[in-house]
Amino acid sequence: MKPLLAALSAALLLWTQPAHAQGILRDAETEAMFQEMTAPLAQAAGLGPRAVKVVLVNDSSINAFVVGGQQIYVHSGLIQAADNANQVQGVIAHELGHIADGHVMLADRGTKPAMGIYLLSMVLGLATMAAGGGEAGAGILAAGQQAALGKYLSFSRVQEITADASGARFLAAAGITGKGMISFFRRLQKEEYRYAGEIDPYMQTHPLSGDRVQHLTADLEASPAWNKPSDPGLEERFKRVRAKLEGYVMEPNRTLSDFPEYDTSIYARYARAYAWHKAGYPDKADAESAALIAKVPNDPYFQEIRGQILLEAGKPADALGPLRMATEGSRNNALIATTLGHALIATDDKANLPEAVRVLRTAVARDDQNPFAWYQLGTAYERSGDTARAALATAERASMGGDSRTAAASARYAMAGIPANTSDWIRAQDIAMTAQNDLDDHRKKRR
Repeated sequence: MKPLLAALSAALLLWTQPAHAQGILRDAETEAMFQEMTAPLAQAAGLGPRAVKVVLVNDSSINAFVVGGQQIYVHSGLIQAADNANQVQGVIAHELGHIADGHVMLADRGTKPAMGIYLLSMVLGLATMAAGGGEAGAGILAAGQQAALGKYLSFSRVQEITADASGARFLAAAGITGKGMISFFRRLQKEEYRYAGEIDPYMQTHPLSGDRVQHLTADLEASPAWNKPSDPGLEERFKRVRAKLEGYVMEPNRTLSDFPEYDTSIYARYARAYAWHKAGYPDKADAESAALIAKVPNDPYFQEIRGQILLEAGKPADALGPLRMATEGSRNNALIATTLGHALIATDDKANLPEAVRVLRTAVARDDQNPFAWYQLGTAYERSGDTARAALATAERASMGGDSRTAAASARYAMAGIPANTSDWIRAQDIAMTAQNDLDDHRKKRR
């Protein structure tokens, strides 16, 4: 691939692939925090608060992005680098600016002119080479590549400046201070100082952080919310999430160094519970989770981690109590309910299967994009002797993963065993028809 084509393709891939290239981290408490952070900003942006979703990506770099629709992807490294919740809200406000301003849909306005410049330079350069001017032709190609890349990068920087301005407006309209946005850019600016003299501002997709601070400060300081304190409850939830995230994504030795055992704060115990669990010390992990519950007995997320530790330590029956409390305390959060369903199945007690089916059906009704929940529901149906609905759950999972062949076959099997015209039968019919259409389209393209 030519250098410019590679550069432009890489830029486009930033819009379309990161969510698939790295693993998605799903956690009930983290997603609830993101929803609380985002709702007032989404409303200020004229978007439906429940339609906008923030997705956590397991990546240590400091980054966030949008790829279309109303989903914002935030790297775990950004959460670890942020000092407070307000800084993350500043980043989310910026990404909402990309969504509200339609930047993903407008991406062609940057790539097409750049590609046009590149193709023209290639034609001229090759023609010059054919006429015997090899060195001159190579110079035309190189100059064209540089001009085309510069054209695209300039377009990208304008979009980033526009998203910054929109994000600042959303913060002000939502009554949220912009101090976090400014302080986070200043943090990034310090990182840029490490490469002083090596960064060409005209060869970046984003403006330099110092320029962003300069452009935004006056507008953010003029907002009535500038001196408004950040929500203390949200800040507390952020500290908890950041601690548990470190315990989950970092090496246990790193977490245990950052949160030594003499630290008995909630954050330290939360982080260590995950670190000990990852390191293969279930008793120590359980002791930390028990200490958390002793401090806040009715916290559903503390109950969740204890249930998860017990379940994965091979004690599913012991996990049922905390997981039931967690499910009830979180108002049947789909992720937590799925873990409860898993524990009920793992007891190998047939008396628990009706509850497992009930809990898991509720979970998939609330979040139908969780393949693990569909797998567990299929298992519960299979062990209950309901092979038709087990096949329907398999069809749902296969459809979600793009496996049209399995989806079609499983859905047809489900239709044969489920009473006609019931809701489950109609759903199986829908999957069978959609999957078969996908298979037919694929065959036509191969001809």
